[in-house]
Amino acid sequence: MRTSSSNVVVAAEALGQNAIKIISNVCFSVFVFLVLIFTAIAVTYQPPDPWLDSAPAFAKLFAQIGNATFKNDNSILRTGEDLTTPAASSVLSPKEAVATAAAAPPIITEAEIEKAEEKIENSTHSSGSPPPACDALAGKTINCSDPLVLLAIERFNLRAFRSIVFLDYQAPVNGSRSDECDVMWRFRNKKERSWRKYRDFRRFKIGVRDDCSYKVVHPGGWHSGINARRAWVSSTSRPNTTRRAGKSGKFAPPVSKDDQINDTIPTLGSDASFRKGRYLYYSRGGDYCKGMNQYMWSFLCGLGEALFLNRTFVVDLNICLAATYNPSNKDEEGKDFRYYFDFEHLKEVASIVEEGEFLRDWRKWDQTHKKKIQLKKVRTYKTTPMQLRKDKSTIIWRQFDGPEPENYWYRVCEGQAGNAIKRPWQALWKSKRLMNIVSAISGWMDWDFDAVHVVRGEKARNKVLWPHLDSDTSPEALSEKLKGMVQPWRNLYIATNEPFYNYFDKLRSQYKVHLLDDYKDLWGKSSEWYNETTALNSGKEVEFDGYMRVAVDTEVFYRAKTRVETFYNLTRDCKDGINTC
Repeated sequence: MRTSSSNVVVAAEALGQNAIKIISNVCFSVFVFLVLIFTAIAVTYQPPDPWLDSAPAFAKLFAQIGNATFKNDNSILRTGEDLTTPAASSVLSPKEAVATAAAAPPIITEAEIEKAEEKIENSTHSSGSPPPACDALAGKTINCSDPLVLLAIERFNLRAFRSIVFLDYQAPVNGSRSDECDVMWRFRNKKERSWRKYRDFRRFKIGVRDDCSYKVVHPGGWHSGINARRAWVSSTSRPNTTRRAGKSGKFAPPVSKDDQINDTIPTLGSDASFRKGRYLYYSRGGDYCKGMNQYMWSFLCGLGEALFLNRTFVVDLNICLAATYNPSNKDEEGKDFRYYFDFEHLKEVASIVEEGEFLRDWRKWDQTHKKKIQLKKVRTYKTTPMQLRKDKSTIIWRQFDGPEPENYWYRVCEGQAGNAIKRPWQALWKSKRLMNIVSAISGWMDWDFDAVHVVRGEKARNKVLWPHLDSDTSPEALSEKLKGMVQPWRNLYIATNEPFYNYFDKLRSQYKVHLLDDYKDLWGKSSEWYNETTALNSGKEVEFDGYMRVAVDTEVFYRAKTRVETFYNLTRDCKDGINTC
């Protein structure tokens, strides 16, 4: 019996050991299998491209590192002044952060106005002079230089125009009548993240209350206070108050120059300054004449590498505008970077030099010195920024001579370089000249409007990819769908690529419809934009091209109180065609 019991115990122990071995082998096999699956996913996985996703995916781009490959969806890419994500601001260099903080001006608030009123009241009491009787003020010429007049206007503006921040005012001047005052101020829109200043000047009808305080009886429209504007206009230029814009019946702005724009090209200075510098030079590649979004994607890759290498980036101001933005349907060379982007801001936040200036100084050095500049030519994007980090050459010259897509600038930021290069989005803002037009259009509507984005054009004609888009954006369909989204007789701005101006006439019986072409005088031959771009172009007229139109349309759309999107509100079709939602 004892022998039998011993055999049972031994058999049980052997069975337990075998079970443990089997379980261990199974667990190890599962572990190995999972490791192989994870490795395969890590090698083959390609993250989705944010440009092709919905609007929220755009913000995610700045909080993650993915494949740098660009895919163009023919939309407008928002630039640095539009971005609000923390990750976007985290890519600012110390120089950029200091410049941004220094640029933030004080703003005018209700509390500041009350303090100013109290100070004036105390000053009046201390002088001992009795205040004038209210009936003595009635019917008299308003003293526009009275500080209390300005405070009344400031308080009125704060309550009437809640979408903007007021930064500073000029002293009011007399209007055309005894009870009118013209005043100019600078402001910014609350939805714009930059601290750039814009200008408005309006005419106000001023009245007197029973307690002798001033009140605004009626405000004028955008740029109506031309007497306040005259001090800012040169002697050779006079305000144009007769020309009207399109069918909207709005006055054209006076001709002048925006004193906040500085497009001058910085010089390198002496030979010694050039020799001591360190430069990153990208020769022209396959991105030339591609869409503007691809241009920005690549440009910021190059600028990001220059920041990583602590070098001055050489900027080619010549842009080739892709055929998709031109009525001729042909690529157009000779466009100036400054037509589209804020060159002054770029100079402030990044170390850059203009290509022509750079090449002249380089040529001059080689002609006047026996010792040539140290130059390192990099012939492939596969040479990573990390490999160039310790290079001491004066000039690192990346050459993009290969076939497409090997010659795209953004290839430099692919792979492991994507972990090191941070695209400095905050360095690239839209042109102040274009943004002045955006502010003017918004100002004509007193910054109180709704907007609808109506995509038509080629997409509406392509019934295979967008079978419902044409009918869903017809005037009848728009009229029906907007009823539940926009209140009747609101200002309605329509951002669209529909070329037929009268296409939206059906909506005019329900809303105050505004189209970009209603404001043609803002870029016409009597405008600030025309004068300034003509000066940039050596006296030659500059076309207000397709990209400028879409950029302005897009920015006005962003500033609306209610925004109605084509592919999210108007149609069942997907943004990138069927089965892509």
